[in-house]
Amino acid sequence: MANSLDRHPDSLVDREDASSVLLPVADGLWLGNATAAADAHAIGRAGITQTLCLAVNLDMPPMTLADGTVLRRAKVGLIDGPGNTAAHLIAAVLSISGMLAQAAPGKSSYPDHRPGGVLVHCRGGRSRSVIALALHLSEVAGEAPFDDVLARLRALRGLSSTQPSTALCNLAEQVRAASVLRPAAALL
Repeated sequence: MANSLDRHPDSLVDREDASSVLLPVADGLWLGNATAAADAHAIGRAGITQTLCLAVNLDMPPMTLADGTVLRRAKVGLIDGPGNTAAHLIAAVLSISGMLAQAAPGKSSYPDHRPGGVLVHCRGGRSRSVIALALHLSEVAGEAPFDDVLARLRALRGLSSTQPSTALCNLAEQVRAASVLRPAAALL
């Protein structure tokens, strides 16, 4: 069963995607969409200094915040549906962890940067970013069991049980079954 957004792609999804979605999910960690990732004012106000784009079909331009901080942009291109490998999803989850822990050195060859929050986004913030955040929060951060975290993120984002996509949910189960994220978390 498709959710209501899927049934009307030219109206509801487009209208929602045109609005900035920027939701705090944990200390220093945000869930959002591409519109939010392009909104320097909203990002600056939230204290975000890094973004992780999880959409294979989306490249975000460089951005400098009002205080002169150069926003760090990273990308792990996931497909919203079948076609991803477990390695892609693991890379996305570990990128979240790494970005949260990475220092902001003041080297002369680096653009001006300061520590801050991380925005994880895809185009709409409904599937790829939600599944990667659920895996990070449950398997790496140890916040709660995966199903509980996924339910919390769905409620926060206003999603039905059809989002994230079935293919990404199945891939997340494969990643969880492989038990690779918890040992990797020990390295952070």
